[in-house]
Amino acid sequence: MSKGKLLLVPSGGLANCMRAIVSAYHLCQTVDSRLQVVWFQGWGMHAAFNDIFEPITKEHIAVREATAWDYLVNDRPRRHNLWLPYLPQQLYYRGGVIGELQIASLQQQGFDFSQWLRGHHRYMSCHFEVVTPPRSLYRDFFTPSEPVRRMIEAYQKQFSSDTIGMHIRRTDNIDSIKRSPIELFVEAGREELAAHPDAKIFLATDSEDVKKEMRQYFGDHIITSTAEATRDSVVGIRAGLAEMYALSLTRKIYGSAGSSFSEMASWIGGNTLQILER
Repeated sequence: MSKGKLLLVPSGGLANCMRAIVSAYHLCQTVDSRLQVVWFQGWGMHAAFNDIFEPITKEHIAVREATAWDYLVNDRPRRHNLWLPYLPQQLYYRGGVIGELQIASLQQQGFDFSQWLRGHHRYMSCHFEVVTPPRSLYRDFFTPSEPVRRMIEAYQKQFSSDTIGMHIRRTDNIDSIKRSPIELFVEAGREELAAHPDAKIFLATDSEDVKKEMRQYFGDHIITSTAEATRDSVVGIRAGLAEMYALSLTRKIYGSAGSSFSEMASWIGGNTLQILER
């Protein structure tokens, strides 16, 4: 039987795309298949892959930017594109297509993704883990691009010998806003500084109001970006990735409920993650 091949279209924000790629790679490894990642820019991801990452050097995986042809044939079928890619996908992959809206249901049914892929040419769009890879796989899978590495180094130079991380998600994440109010982070910060008076707090957030409020509580103990929090440009996506990797370098991360960002940071760094929620 010939080796299989999976074409993956990751979707969603930064952490979601990273999870989808690593998970799909692990799936391909288990059945000796190749992985082709087609990287689309759009809502939540306003940057090319090479804008934020170095090329992946692992075997049996290739990442390329979406072409005009990909937008017609390999994009996720949805109202935005009038579902035009649906028919070409069904014909080309001979029905071997799994879309992001199907995956959770298939997982609940105990679907065998390995058997589905083995020896075949398949298509999948996904914004989370289709199978669970070893968490250690995340630690060296991606290498931030040189501009992002410079930003990470700038943050790290401000760290003390004991720096904790906080990720406070706001804007469009209603779940995080309701379940992880800022009061929980203030309480955690006070407890940390009571035990470690010289500690620093690295703050990653998508809210300028949160930055202002946390500075009012903790003053010079706070390390955070001086740029406006935004994810709708290459600069903004690079800043978000730099914050993720800076979080990964802290002793412990206090994260927001319903957000994969701090979870990804802890997988990269192997550090402790505590989700603050009520």
